[in-house]
Amino acid sequence: MSFEPKLLGFLCNWCSYAGADLAGVSRIQYPPNMRVIRVMCSGRIDPKFIIQALELGIDGVYVMGCHLGDCHYLEGNYEAVMKFEMTQEFLKLVGLDDRIRLDWVSASEGVRYGNVVSKFVNDIKELGPSPLGGDSPDKELINKVRAIKLAAGSNRMRALVGRERKITEEENVYGEKYPLKKFKEIMSQAIKEEFDRHRILIALEDESKSVKALGSELKIDPSIILEHMLILKSRAQVDFQEIIKNTPIYMKM
Repeated sequence: MSFEPKLLGFLCNWCSYAGADLAGVSRIQYPPNMRVIRVMCSGRIDPKFIIQALELGIDGVYVMGCHLGDCHYLEGNYEAVMKFEMTQEFLKLVGLDDRIRLDWVSASEGVRYGNVVSKFVNDIKELGPSPLGGDSPDKELINKVRAIKLAAGSNRMRALVGRERKITEEENVYGEKYPLKKFKEIMSQAIKEEFDRHRILIALEDESKSVKALGSELKIDPSIILEHMLILKSRAQVDFQEIIKNTPIYMKM
């Protein structure tokens, strides 16, 4: 039996959803694999929506909006780009970045809508079923995706995404702009750190553990685990539970 992927599409009301409607009215042929959720703007798509869809076993997620410069809300699709890029970089950490896509389809582009959906279906067919779906999903991967969902919604990541354009495109009081390349480096570092920190928090949900035990379980150097612990403790997310033979045991708050 050939694999038929289960896909989810988030389409903006003003352009992409209207383009999909035009494709239907025009009887344009394309695979019926993608279920659609209409949203008012592509900028409304929280990264957690995309990640949760994958977590539930969806084989691929498509975000579609108005072409850049044509957003009904002026800059909503620029926000969509920043959120999507962050989400994609998170998912690269677990090899799921090829299962999401961002594109622009206007209300008059029914043919284009059919083409991009057809290509996405074919691309996901080549990738095969999601390792998070089926009767026996990868439990370790599920926990990693859970960590990504929590990390993407953290205050740190929301602040970075929300300020990217202001920091890199607008001059400060000294007439300077922060280099985009440098900002991307900071973003990449933050993504890796928050991913590891939320993996630690998930690992502490059922049982308190030492730094060494966490390092062994998560395959992260204990010295890095300790650095993360100091940050998590300052955030009141973990604390000491007890000390056993001079070894601190940490618990999730």
